[in-house]
Amino acid sequence: MEKVINSYEGMFIVSLANGEEAAKATVNKFTGLVAANAEVVQIDEWGKRRFAYPIQDMNEGYYTVVTFKSEGAFPAELQRLMNIDESVLRAMVIRLEYEAVAKAAEAPAEEAEVAVAEEAPAADAE
Repeated sequence: MEKVINSYEGMFIVSLANGEEAAKATVNKFTGLVAANAEVVQIDEWGKRRFAYPIQDMNEGYYTVVTFKSEGAFPAELQRLMNIDESVLRAMVIRLEYEAVAKAAEAPAEEAEVAVAEEAPAADAE
């Protein structure tokens, strides 16, 4: 039977109660877990952000978004491990449609092309 590879996006918020270094260690733990068990498409560390409402009497957390491709069993296990870890305040893993992953992967390349196109007229003016 053929293995089915789907695209997923996981977002988790880590507590800053033990400091920002401890939060980054937790982020590295889970991004490393994803890298070991799936093909990582993109990792976005949004960093320290203020909550709209308090979560466990905290007003700030460290946000991270990971886009990856894997088999269907891994995202459920990742969600379970994030829910067990006490330093993770909130976590969610969702399956993405193909177009969303393609756009996320192409976005940095498109930005580079726009930057090169903007620099070209400046070079012609000299």
